[in-house]
Amino acid sequence: MPQDIRNVGIIAHVDHGKTTLVDGIFKQAGTFRENQHMADRVMDSNDLEREKGITILSKVASVQYLGTKINIVDTPGHADFGGEVERVLSMVDGVLLVVDAFEGPMPQTRFVLKKAFENGLKPIVFVNKIDREHARPAEAYDKTLDLFIDLGANEEDLFFPHLYGSGAAGFARIVPDGPEMDLRLLFEAIIQNVPAPRVEAEGAFRLQVNNLDYSDYLGRMFGGKVLRGAIKVGDRVEKLREGSDKKEAFNVSKLWVYEGITLKDVEKVEAGEIAMLAGLDKVLISDTIAHVNTSDALPSIKVEPSTLSMNFYANNSPLAGRDGGKYLTIHKIRERIEKEEAVSVSIKIDPDTAPDIVKTQARGELQLAVLIETMRREGYEMQISRPQVIFKRNDAGKVEEPYEIATLECPEDAVGSVMEDMSRRKGELLDMRKNDNNTTSLDYSIPTRGLIGFRSNFLTMTRGLGLMSSLFAGYKEYQGAVESRSQGALISKDPGKLTRYAYEDVQERGTLFYPVGTELYGGMIVGACSRDEDMIVNATKEKAANNIRSASSEATTVLDSHKEFSLEQALSWLRDDELLECTPKQLRFRKKVLDHSERRVAERRSDLVGV
Repeated sequence: MPQDIRNVGIIAHVDHGKTTLVDGIFKQAGTFRENQHMADRVMDSNDLEREKGITILSKVASVQYLGTKINIVDTPGHADFGGEVERVLSMVDGVLLVVDAFEGPMPQTRFVLKKAFENGLKPIVFVNKIDREHARPAEAYDKTLDLFIDLGANEEDLFFPHLYGSGAAGFARIVPDGPEMDLRLLFEAIIQNVPAPRVEAEGAFRLQVNNLDYSDYLGRMFGGKVLRGAIKVGDRVEKLREGSDKKEAFNVSKLWVYEGITLKDVEKVEAGEIAMLAGLDKVLISDTIAHVNTSDALPSIKVEPSTLSMNFYANNSPLAGRDGGKYLTIHKIRERIEKEEAVSVSIKIDPDTAPDIVKTQARGELQLAVLIETMRREGYEMQISRPQVIFKRNDAGKVEEPYEIATLECPEDAVGSVMEDMSRRKGELLDMRKNDNNTTSLDYSIPTRGLIGFRSNFLTMTRGLGLMSSLFAGYKEYQGAVESRSQGALISKDPGKLTRYAYEDVQERGTLFYPVGTELYGGMIVGACSRDEDMIVNATKEKAANNIRSASSEATTVLDSHKEFSLEQALSWLRDDELLECTPKQLRFRKKVLDHSERRVAERRSDLVGV
C-alpha cells in the first residue's frame, strides 16, 4: 500500500558523494547477502560512469527498513544530463539533497533544488564528508540555508530537516560531533519527512512513463510511478501521447518492481509503487499508460532545450574498417542514435538533414562525448563534425544564441589567465569572490559557443585544481564570432607510416598527435602547427640510403612527446572544415576534403562566398 512506500530522489552536485552514500544505505539495509560481493559505486553500473566518476543515467533501487519500502532514485549531478533530473523528479515524493561539507552547495545544486521546489518536493539535507580534512559542516549548512532563501523558499521550508555524516564511513548525525556511527537516523528522516506517495489508490490504472529500458528477450521496458489504481499482468491498457489523438492498446505481458538493484517479477502493482512494464515497443518518455478508455494523456515532462548539435557521418577514410569496427554504415549509425533518442529526453535527431548525415542535438559537449564513446565501445565507426550551437530567431527577426552561467573556482595564481581566456570567449564577469581555501570563484555569463573546448583549457591553466560548472540561462542576442583555436593543422601529404626521420623534421613546425609508426593517409591531420595556418607536411618520408657516413650520423635527436587527446578535447579542437574519425581503437583528425588540390579549390570558393 502507498503508506508503506517512500519514493525519494537523491540529488547533488558532481562529486559530492551521492553515489557513495547510496552504497552505504544498501550495505546497512541488508540489501546484499553477507557472502555476496558488492562493488563500490553500485548504482554507477555503466563502465563510463565508473571511469569518469559521475552518474550519467538515472537509476532506481530499493531498500527495506522496518517494514517500509524505500525506492531510491539516483540522479546525475552534471548539467549536461539535466533532462535526467527533470524526469526523475516527476516520480518521487521527496528529495535527499547531498551537500559537500567543504564546498557547500554548488551551481548544479541550485539547478536541481529549484526544480525540486517547482515540483512541490520537500528536501532533506545531508551534509556529507564531515570526516574529511578541512570539512566545514556548519558553514556548508549556512550556505545551504542561504541558497534556500535565494530560491524563494517559504518560511516553513527554511526549517528543513538536516543531518551531518559520511557516506563512505556510513554514519549520520544530528550534530557534526555526535556519537552515532550508522545511518539509522537517515532512514528515520526519510520515513518521517518524505510523504507517502501522492496517488489515487482507487480508480482505473494510470502511469506516466519516465523510465525506459530495453531487453533482448522482451523488447522495450517502460515504467514510472503508478499514479492511480492497480495493474495486473494480462490487463488491457492503452498508450496515449499529449498532442495526438492516436491510442495504441496492448496487453501487459510482464510487470516488475525494484528489489535492491534488480527487477523482481510480480503479478500485480498498486498505486504509489515504481514499476516497469512490457508489452509494447514504441513507447517514449512522457507517454501515458492507462486502462482502456479511462484517461486523457498527461502533460509532457518539460526539459531544458538542446543547445548543441553535431553531425555524424559514415567513416569513409582510407583506414575505415581497419580498427575492428563492426558497424560502419550511416544506416547503422542512425539506428543506434534513434535508440538513444528513444530513451533520452534531451537527445534529438534533426529530421531535416541529408540522408548521409545524422544531425544530433543534445544539451552539451559531455553528453555528446558520452554517446560517441559508448558507440565506439559497441563497435561503431563514424566521423564527427565540430559541435555547433543551435541558433534561433526572436520575434524581431534577430539571431539569438544559448547562454550559460558558468561558475569557476581556481587557484589565485591562475585567475589572470582564466579571466583573459573567458574574455576572449565573450564571457562577461558577473561576480568575483575570494574563498577561505586560497581559491577565487568567478561567475560568468557566456555564450554556449564560448564554453566549447574551454573545460580542457581551464584544467590546464589551473593544473587540474580548478572546479567548473555551468547552467543554461536562456537565449540572448548573437554576440559575434568567438575565436576558436589559435593554431593551424599539420596535414599529412601522403599515405604511409609516420617515420622517425619525418617526425624529427615535422616537430620543428609544431606539435604532433601520434607516435612514430602510426598509419597515416593523405589529408589526415598529424599535429598542430605553431602558427595559425594549415601546413602540408611529408610525415612519411624515409631517410635517403647512401654509403657515405657522416661524423654525426650516429647522433640521435630526442623526439618531443606527442600530444594525447581525450574525446572531449578532440571534439573541441576541431575547426569547421575538419572531422574527427572515431573508431573502437583510434581517434584521428582529418580534413573534410582529403585531396589537397580539391581542398584548395573549396577554400577559394568559401573565401569568395565570404566576400
